[in-house]
Amino acid sequence: MYYLGKKQNLMIKRFTKVGAYLGTEDDDKDILLPLAQIPENAKEGDSIEVFVYKDSQDRPIATTNTPKAQVGQIAKLRVVSESKIGYFLDWGLEKDLFMPFSETLGKIEVFNDYLVAIYIDKSDRIAATMRIKDYLSTDSPFRENDKVKGTVYGINKDIGVFVAVENKYDGLINKKNVFGIYEIGDEIEIRINKVLEDGKLDLTPREMAHIQIEGDSQVILKKLKENNGFLALNDKSDPELIRKTLGMSKSGFKKAIGNLYKKKIIELVDDGIKLK
Repeated sequence: MYYLGKKQNLMIKRFTKVGAYLGTEDDDKDILLPLAQIPENAKEGDSIEVFVYKDSQDRPIATTNTPKAQVGQIAKLRVVSESKIGYFLDWGLEKDLFMPFSETLGKIEVFNDYLVAIYIDKSDRIAATMRIKDYLSTDSPFRENDKVKGTVYGINKDIGVFVAVENKYDGLINKKNVFGIYEIGDEIEIRINKVLEDGKLDLTPREMAHIQIEGDSQVILKKLKENNGFLALNDKSDPELIRKTLGMSKSGFKKAIGNLYKKKIIELVDDGIKLK
């Protein structure tokens, strides 16, 4: 028995002009390994590691080449063409991998790379999907405050930004910690805020408190200098106005201006803050 979309060892059962037919002793469904793929000095009875997929005529076929991902795995693949029903991705084999429109998220552009999972569809064909959540692991090696890289794979304005940490583990930037604009496919650097009981990762783009306060203070100073030493923002300002102006939360803003005030760099006035 062979497994579609997986690497496996199959036995050479016979040779023909077009290649070798592979299978197992208790299976009569033999699969062709094309002539050019047959290892040198191979003979009947030998076991060969191959990957099984389907050719352009939808027939199972074996190859000794290794794709960039197998069924059940996640990989970043390049879109190489578009058709009337979906896209085709380069996954390292002669036949490109199909991704239907229904399995895409966001805007897709040919020749860009996208994070996808490999699956077998209802027609028993290998395909790709950008809906990768169910393929992500919750068994990460990370700890609180670890800095990691990831790819944005989903956005929900009521929940937050979903991130595939190291393109393998499931993480979320809670909406309260979302600053700036994210798009699906963005590659970001992030910090582990907390490892939840179910193994999922709570993420934040912010540094640890003391580092973040200094960073936010520098942002405020830069903005003050750009505005002739004055900003019409204070601890009573609307949180959304602070976010749009400085890219930080109201809480972060208040901590930063407190830091600058203690250092006697700014003074607090009725309608905002200004440089001393």
